[in-house]
Amino acid sequence: MAENEDIHTEFSTNSNSGLIDEIADWLMSQGLSEASVPVLFEQCCLRLRAAGLPIWRALLTYPTLHPLYASMWLTWRRDKGVGITESLTGYTSVDEDFLESPFHHMTKTKIPFLRRRLVGDEAILDFPVLQNFHDQGATDYLSFLVPFGDNAYRKTMINGIMTSWSTDRESGFSHDDIRSLHRIQNRLGVVSRVMIERQIAINALAAYLGPDAGQKVLDGKIKRGDGENIHAAIWYSDLRESTRLADELSSEDFLKLLNIYFECTAGAVLENGGEVLRFIGDAVLAIFPIRDEAEATAACEAAVAAARDAESNVKRFNQKEKLLLNNPIAFGLGLHKGFIMYGNIGVPSRLEFSVIGPAANEVARIENLTKAFNRSILASHEFVEQLPIEWEPLGAQDFEGVSRSIEVYGLPEQFKN
Repeated sequence: MAENEDIHTEFSTNSNSGLIDEIADWLMSQGLSEASVPVLFEQCCLRLRAAGLPIWRALLTYPTLHPLYASMWLTWRRDKGVGITESLTGYTSVDEDFLESPFHHMTKTKIPFLRRRLVGDEAILDFPVLQNFHDQGATDYLSFLVPFGDNAYRKTMINGIMTSWSTDRESGFSHDDIRSLHRIQNRLGVVSRVMIERQIAINALAAYLGPDAGQKVLDGKIKRGDGENIHAAIWYSDLRESTRLADELSSEDFLKLLNIYFECTAGAVLENGGEVLRFIGDAVLAIFPIRDEAEATAACEAAVAAARDAESNVKRFNQKEKLLLNNPIAFGLGLHKGFIMYGNIGVPSRLEFSVIGPAANEVARIENLTKAFNRSILASHEFVEQLPIEWEPLGAQDFEGVSRSIEVYGLPEQFKN
């Protein structure tokens, strides 16, 4: 059996089915909607079933640009709807399965269409997944590649969508069924591309700017001077002795350490509901927003919880990496409460979302004082007055560049890890 069984004959005419025409038109209309690819794919499968196509199982996969995930796999089953699998960046079991799949074979050989009958004298079960489908009762299998652009083929997955369609009907797919599926492939690809690229833009902006700032960019707030005042509990942490660490370690090991340190600190902020605004060298600037005064105590409690989690995370890291480091790593943390201005600064053609205002300056000065008091966590009067615990007063402090004295407090021992 040829790879593209009767492809030129089967696809030489359009389907006469009015229902398939309606599905094709519906697909194109979805490019203007806010739907996601999983919703689009599920609705497409349901509409094809309603049009009489005997689909038992369908799959759509595509590569994505995301800090954690390399590709998305959407599997629709007649009795279960759509399930989503995210293939992690790096080698995973999904990758191993993919290398032994029809998709990988088609990508490597640039075959746009493949059919395999799974039962009878014409059955060819030359990929492990096909034997699995056969064992589950499937009788026929089709797969398509829809590349995005002339240079879409890569070593493994194409830049585009890959789909497969299986049936358990005894006679398999008819020529009309295959013509119908072929008719919708490019339309499904066009609409999926629109949705995929929109999601990639969201992912990229969220990764580099944060979800909140990324959404502001997507909403059109990209002019210099666009911004807003935010009331928040403010977190500013900084890695101690980073210069020494950079000298002691290779650049690769220092970068690894820095990323793990950020996981310990910025990761704790995110896990406790905070928002990381910026990484400034080896420092983390984050907020726990206060939308009304009723949220002030909860925001400060979340910031303290994140601080305690960060200390625990760093402690575990130090115990694990005793052989890598001559001395354990440590960090200082300043906690404050107030208003900050978050918005666009720079030149018209090169902007950055940044944080400005007295409170942002003050929290950095409070953190810097942790070295003088030999403490890892210090907080301002504005912050501690929100929490009903006995903070340790350390007196009013004057800071360079700050016009007022600030009462500074230490976190009580019983609230440390």
